[in-house]
Amino acid sequence: MTDKTPLDKQVWILAGGRMLLQFGTGFTLFYAPIFFVNQLGFSPTSVGIALGSASISGIVGRFLGGSWSDSPAWGRKKTLLLSAFISAFADVFLASTYDYPTLLIGNLLMGLGIGFYWPPAEAMIADLTTPEQRNFAFALNRLGDSVGLGCGVAIGGALIALTGSYRLLFIIDGISFVVFYGVIFWAIKESGEKERITQSFWQGWRKTLKDYNLWIFCVVNIIFTTYIMQLQSTLPLYLTNFAVNPDDFSITRISGLFSLHIAFAALFQLPVVKILNRLSHIQGLILSFLFWAVGFVFIWLAGNLTEYAFITAMVAVLISAIALATYNPPASGFIVKLAPPSLRGIYFAINSQCWAIGNLIGPPLGGFVLDKGENYAHNFWLISSASVSIGIIILLFLQNNMKKRKRHYF
Repeated sequence: MTDKTPLDKQVWILAGGRMLLQFGTGFTLFYAPIFFVNQLGFSPTSVGIALGSASISGIVGRFLGGSWSDSPAWGRKKTLLLSAFISAFADVFLASTYDYPTLLIGNLLMGLGIGFYWPPAEAMIADLTTPEQRNFAFALNRLGDSVGLGCGVAIGGALIALTGSYRLLFIIDGISFVVFYGVIFWAIKESGEKERITQSFWQGWRKTLKDYNLWIFCVVNIIFTTYIMQLQSTLPLYLTNFAVNPDDFSITRISGLFSLHIAFAALFQLPVVKILNRLSHIQGLILSFLFWAVGFVFIWLAGNLTEYAFITAMVAVLISAIALATYNPPASGFIVKLAPPSLRGIYFAINSQCWAIGNLIGPPLGGFVLDKGENYAHNFWLISSASVSIGIIILLFLQNNMKKRKRHYF
């Protein structure tokens, strides 16, 4: 960060709030598929569909959340409060799930709540920082995500080993949303009021949807988010049920493995900012793609080796953590550069829709592949590695297109 101006204290508070929020999410994220498949008896495909259904309501939440966070009458803070309330309510259903409809309702509500969260949260960081501060500020908030998620995964795994109760994890997740509501209510002030203009609900969307470069970037972003969803929802089941050496991948070991992944992401998140500040946004994203390609190859190796499988999996999650750390700041920074200040909420709504679409594609795709059998499950990771080339080609096209239009936003 070259700007010597101190970060607004609200950026630090938001990072702390996100750490708290992700702490609760870590309790459920990696254990939910295992719980619903291995204990409640749902098929991997049906669980993938249920988890992916959150994307349907998430699209609605992001659509409304982007517009409301840009609205002078509503704003960032109220939208964040609504997000926390709905998400806490969703955990009531998830904690009491015994049948498939309850599972679907819980995931639909959770998707809606998370959908309301992302546009105002990201727009608020953009409001409170200078261009020189933004890589650091976005990285700081992602660090909060990683630290909270890592602690949640580690403690969640310990609670499962101690109590055997997966439902307790959803209860604690709900409590974390309630506490997050209190942090936003008491410690966060509204931001970005000066940049907002009075406009109809659809006017801002019409302006945003005309941005051709935004749509090109969205294709790339969907590829990234689909990769992240595979890591979070497909990989635990893959290692549990398909690894050639299953003794290396007990629930406790998988818990430790993903805690390590998140710890690596936290460890590298701020140091990679120094590298990213020397690169354009598009160059940073290409670097992330290359790390993803290597990480997928090591996941394939971990699933097929008879010896040193767990050590290989550790290398895989290390490389994937670096891939994630190099993705987040340039992706968010690119959106800030594209977006007029009065439309930041809507631009970030479209950006976060990519996460909803990635979540819609990722878990069902992973569940479908695992249902097809061992050969498909193993080869899936090599195909994912090869698909990185598609994302790099699109990024190079986007870079060339923006150069032609003399829009130096990368």
